[in-house]
Amino acid sequence: MEERGCTVKQFFGMSQHGDLREALRSLTAPQFIMLLSNDRQFEAHVKELQELYPAIPSIGCIGMAYDTRVVENGVAVIAFSDGVTAAANVLEEVSVMPVKYIERLEQDIKAVNGSQKDTVCIDFCCGNDACVLTTLHTALKRRNISLVGGTGGEGRVSANGRIYKDAVAYGLIRNNNGRVKAYKENIYHKMGDYRFIASKTDKSKYIIGALNGRPAKQVYEEILHVTDREILTQTFKNPFGKVNGDDICIISIKEVQGNALACFRQVNDSDVLIMLELGDYKQIVKNTIATIRQDFPRISAVFSVNCLFRYKLFSENQYMGEYLREMSALGHHAGLVGYGEHYNNRFVNQSMTCVAFE
Repeated sequence: MEERGCTVKQFFGMSQHGDLREALRSLTAPQFIMLLSNDRQFEAHVKELQELYPAIPSIGCIGMAYDTRVVENGVAVIAFSDGVTAAANVLEEVSVMPVKYIERLEQDIKAVNGSQKDTVCIDFCCGNDACVLTTLHTALKRRNISLVGGTGGEGRVSANGRIYKDAVAYGLIRNNNGRVKAYKENIYHKMGDYRFIASKTDKSKYIIGALNGRPAKQVYEEILHVTDREILTQTFKNPFGKVNGDDICIISIKEVQGNALACFRQVNDSDVLIMLELGDYKQIVKNTIATIRQDFPRISAVFSVNCLFRYKLFSENQYMGEYLREMSALGHHAGLVGYGEHYNNRFVNQSMTCVAFE
């Protein structure tokens, strides 16, 4: 942990062919590091990073990264320096009992001495996200600390030079000289008056068997006039939504299993679902940027997590480059392409979550 009296600097370094030293070339005096690597080189990168920066809190996962360009299969490093206090750690056994390790997070919150206005928790998770977020939230809510994060690939994460399976790695970052604020962006809205009661669900496999008593696959195909083969691309435009108070949780389809639909997040029997459709995403992005600008006339950094489905949708529509340029106009913007996004205690799909540092 370290403290200095100036504005937060966010560093982004990358190597398209996985050379960690190339990615780290111009990094000086980091206070917190995030490693975004590829499946093949993850272990080696974690080890090398720890050897180079043994005293610096770090977390890592397998996934694509971006600033104004995207690193699909190399390595990227996002680091904060000049004016943050940080701690990094891990909760293990997330599929069984993550709460067993909650004391680690409680101790780190005390050590960083963060509050709602100046501290954020960034997490990289291996799975069982909903349970993990509930667990993290039990500790974070005592000081109302926001959380932004996502699911990495291949079931592995790292914290402080060690690799973990079935775990969530987290970093607590306090902005010593300004505020932080978390945001969530949803580019979908309700379509028609469709209302479905889910049944024949399998919670462990995220399966919806039936909607209003009829096979889920058939219901989806009939409403959208698509075939089996088209369902997995149609879900970019028309995911399901689960009504959660004032909020809509996006549920995208992962695969077709017989007459059932396997999703990227859990659906339970009797859950009420609606149909969503893609909105004017270019305008929605502009609105998000305007909101952040209004909240923070002076921005030192923005870290975001974009869903893999958004990345695919934006890429297919030749918008990804423009999107990254627009976000970079906020200041230093960098982030991760995730397999699920975290926003406070909510596990969301097909969304963008981010944190802005004053």
